[in-house]
Amino acid sequence: MAIQVKPLHLALVAQALAVAGAVMVLVWCIHFLGGLAWDSSNKNLIFNLHPVLMLIGFIIMGGEAIMVYKALPLRKEVKKVIHLVLHAIALILGIFGICAAFKNHIESSIPNLYSLHSWLGIGIIVLYGIQWIYGLLIFFYPGGSIGLRADSLPWHVLVGLFVFSLAVANATLGFLEKLTFLENSGLGKYSAEAFLVNFTAIVTILYGAFVIFTVSSKAPPADDFSYSAI
Repeated sequence: MAIQVKPLHLALVAQALAVAGAVMVLVWCIHFLGGLAWDSSNKNLIFNLHPVLMLIGFIIMGGEAIMVYKALPLRKEVKKVIHLVLHAIALILGIFGICAAFKNHIESSIPNLYSLHSWLGIGIIVLYGIQWIYGLLIFFYPGGSIGLRADSLPWHVLVGLFVFSLAVANATLGFLEKLTFLENSGLGKYSAEAFLVNFTAIVTILYGAFVIFTVSSKAPPADDFSYSAI
């Protein structure tokens, strides 16, 4: 059953949360953690790219791509291209975000893939890539038959929302994991930085929720190929 609220209104709330989350993660990584760098003698600066790219590049960009079909008053063909391009950008930035974490661990002699957060992260980026390739081939180019597209659409939507929800949940795990490391290294449990990290995680969850709410809202009458198939 669709939510009886205009999708644009829900999308605007999601946009505000996206801006807030982006600002908060940048303040955390630049002001509190010292900045961002791909190459540095301070290996922590390399790792700082990871939360920035995964939240702004992967989750927020991916969420924007998901909301395109419901939030933008454009032709279906135009929305399809925007959807595809934004997901491609999210995928690329997500891959760079994961590479930043690996680079930091390798150069700091820290083991890789030892936590649930890292295991889920690899699985999510692989599923995201498969989902994008399948969408490209079936719905864009070369394109499947009408029957195949009709049968694939509900699954494409459902799997996409599942992967996005997993990404949001895993980001929360990542914030918790990093904050635990910082607190074990002496950061105060009630310090400004600790509160900032926790509130950034909360904003991330709320953003994910409003993306889902937008998708679940009632599509415009003329919109014949939105997420209503779910």
